Amino acid sequence: MPTQKPTALDITHRFLEASSRGAYDELADLYAEDAVIEIPFAPPGVPTTSQGREVFRARFKSAEKTWRIEGADQISIHQTTDPEVVVAEYTLHRRLRESGERVSGRYIMVMTIRDGLIRHSRDYADVIAGARAMGRLQELLGDGSL
Repeated sequence: MPTQKPTALDITHRFLEASSRGAYDELADLYAEDAVIEIPFAPPGVPTTSQGREVFRARFKSAEKTWRIEGADQISIHQTTDPEVVVAEYTLHRRLRESGERVSGRYIMVMTIRDGLIRHSRDYADVIAGARAMGRLQELLGDGSL
């Protein structure tokens, strides 16, 4: 008897659970080998588009040097008319390793999940909260001219 593949909703729950624990290898394993992550409003130094599970794994793990994940809450998951597309909203709580400051940021992710793997994700984050906590707000805002 064939095993049923997890649904997009199942994978979204796994993603949020692993995110809330900072389980970076588990997170990376949820992505397809050639998956794409888009971050339309990426802060300076972060690519707006990246591809590949192992690229993501390295990026996720490099974050461990900067902060420790302390949990997630305010989680809302929205199914769409396309069963492969899920929208997840959540607040991720982190603690900066250098200063010990607690940082909470809101996230919205639009994920396409097929055959039990995340194939594409468009991620929107509260980059202001992170930049403020890391003393990089001016870098994010630039010179303020339009």
